[in-house]
Amino acid sequence: MKVSVIGIPVRDQEKALQFYTEILGFVKKHDIPLGGGNRWLTVVSKEDMDGPEILLEPAPNHFEPTKVYQEALMEAGIPYTQFDVQDVQAEYDRMIKLGVEFSVEPKSMGTVKIAIFNDTCGNRIQLVEYL
Repeated sequence: MKVSVIGIPVRDQEKALQFYTEILGFVKKHDIPLGGGNRWLTVVSKEDMDGPEILLEPAPNHFEPTKVYQEALMEAGIPYTQFDVQDVQAEYDRMIKLGVEFSVEPKSMGTVKIAIFNDTCGNRIQLVEYL
């Protein structure tokens, strides 16, 4: 058994696609119209094109509990998920120059260094570097 797709709820799929590809550097893998303006829209790491896909899921627009959960996590400052990086400080510096808003600047916490940013689509995402 392995993970092939993980969903991240987004309010605007097109805005999410732009952020996840242009800012974060992921690559669009699937973009299949589902009707009603919804898409099966996935991105993958350019470092692992056959790895797990991130589904940019429009659930908050159609399923109220998803929207409530997403808003509660955002308000509490809790990341929806995490992405591993080689160098948190370098990613932070790069993303700050691109206008990304961070709620937690890079800091060491035991065996990891973390930073948390706003993906502009309703989520906080944590970057993690294993020390």
